[in-house]
Amino acid sequence: MNPIIQILKDQNISDDKINEMFQALTDNPMMAMAFITQLGIPPEKLQAIMSLVMADPGLIEQAVNELGLDYSKVEEAKAKLKAGDA
Repeated sequence: MNPIIQILKDQNISDDKINEMFQALTDNPMMAMAFITQLGIPPEKLQAIMSLVMADPGLIEQAVNELGLDYSKVEEAKAKLKAGDA
């Protein structure tokens, strides 16, 4: 199991909420942050997830694929964010 998903499950986040969170991430990464804060995950666990992602960004793609979501939407959202920054 993907370590990000495992940490979320260890925090008693339901499968539905995990799917919602990653769906939000694929649709709009900026809005996903607001969703994540609503889950009530302790700051130290959020920090652990962020550390995992920073060490291995591919974990996001693995988690999205494990949940059966479309990772290409994450790439599209990233491209839109970069275009806005340019």
